[in-house]
Amino acid sequence: MSQFFQIHPDNPQLRLIKQAVQIIQAGGIVALPTDCCYALVCQLDNKDAVDRVRRIRGVDDKHHLTMLCRDLSEISLYAKVDNRQFRLLKSATPGAYTFILEATKEVPRRLSHPARKTIGLRVPQHSIVSAVLEELGQPLIGATLILPGADQALTDPEEVRDQLEKQIELVIDGGACSLEPTTVIDLSGDEPQLIRQGRGDAGLFGF
Repeated sequence: MSQFFQIHPDNPQLRLIKQAVQIIQAGGIVALPTDCCYALVCQLDNKDAVDRVRRIRGVDDKHHLTMLCRDLSEISLYAKVDNRQFRLLKSATPGAYTFILEATKEVPRRLSHPARKTIGLRVPQHSIVSAVLEELGQPLIGATLILPGADQALTDPEEVRDQLEKQIELVIDGGACSLEPTTVIDLSGDEPQLIRQGRGDAGLFGF
């Protein structure tokens, strides 16, 4: 049975953030609000937790999970970023974008795309996620909370608890989120490619 924390979206209670991080470090999966939809997140280097996230989402290892990072310097540790890519990233972070980039050796191979060796990364603009990342001290692996067969992400924390309370360890109620997922931009090639139009303005990248 999952726990349920009510955390203030603008001024997160540190006591609850610390408890959430302890749950993540113990191998738990957490549903939390972001600047777009709710997301399922877990610890970067916990294979069992990552596999559980994939099962809940109904996706295989060819589906890009997203690494949620604190800032651009952390992205640069886990992805190969040249000057052109860095300028594009800087113009859109933090924000409602996910970027596909070539993974560095810091990324466990099971997390990157098996053929392309790429990974999805983002810097979310939400106080709760930022507080969790700061307390944890490393990126989270996450996936938009869209259940198999659904057209839209879950945005109501009560509904998240009703549907997933036996499959995850914690639901963070930080208020309702947007229905729109992130805009996904592939920066791994010579030119940016728009993979998914979401909440972020793709016009920043010339689309």
